[in-house]
Amino acid sequence: MTRKQRRLTIIGAGLAVLGLAVALVLVALRDSIVFFYSPSEAAAKSLQPGTRFRLGGLVKEGSIVRGDGQNVRFTVTDTKSDLPVSYVGLLPDLFREGQGVVAEGVLQVDGRFRADSVLAKHDEKYMPREVADSLKKQGLWNEGTKSP
Repeated sequence: MTRKQRRLTIIGAGLAVLGLAVALVLVALRDSIVFFYSPSEAAAKSLQPGTRFRLGGLVKEGSIVRGDGQNVRFTVTDTKSDLPVSYVGLLPDLFREGQGVVAEGVLQVDGRFRADSVLAKHDEKYMPREVADSLKKQGLWNEGTKSP
């Protein structure tokens, strides 16, 4: 084997190992790459209690219940499915019913989502791109109109 052939063999083997490593990482992270799950996607995936993920959708009309102190309960919906959320802390100023929201937290045994953080849209025309795309795909939201 000549020096050039050895060099090409080493480079080819290195590229094959690198490609295999990238493929393994992408397979391992395929569920974590998603920015958030809608309530329907979370139900379809049958996520186990204790699973940490981001939940995105709209705050369901009439679902906000403020408890003692900073305890808040509300429901996130994508109009097909709902997921109840409990949160302890200060909510963003623009958090309200019918608006886009992304909550990060853990699914509990009782099926409720316990959020650690809640993000709300920042003005009248903005909605997180992933929430808007999900709602547009379902035909439920058009830019420039009020959310359903």
